[in-house]
Amino acid sequence: MNRDVVPIAIRGILPANSGCAIFVGNEEKVFVIQVEHNMGAIIGMFLRDTPKERPLTHDLITNILQGFHITVERVVITELKSSTYFARLILQQQNELGRKIVEIDARPSDCLAIASAQKRPIYVSASLFERVEDMSEILDRINENGGETAE
Repeated sequence: MNRDVVPIAIRGILPANSGCAIFVGNEEKVFVIQVEHNMGAIIGMFLRDTPKERPLTHDLITNILQGFHITVERVVITELKSSTYFARLILQQQNELGRKIVEIDARPSDCLAIASAQKRPIYVSASLFERVEDMSEILDRINENGGETAE
């Protein structure tokens, strides 16, 4: 993986016809990752720290990782191929035997949900960030009209 990354955050969530548009970015640029409606709702719940009656799948993943003393270091949105984003979940395990870092291929929606649940940093590869279309103006218009946004 290219080590040259740009820090980003989830800037907004907007229901769309075929799911949810997750606006991610920073002060320089914002871009959109389309996710299933259910995943958009879950990410929103984690961002708002909404209490849940039962653990969701991403809560289960968090609990399993904690049980094995594994922490989520960060997530990185790495590439875009044929309109599909790819991401990596960067995990660390440290114990009496030493420190191990593992990168796992994962859907960006799962990475965003896990990062939101655990309040972990989100990055995008610099080369991808240069290529994506800036959607900042659209997000600003949505915010002006009272759309649902994160933070």
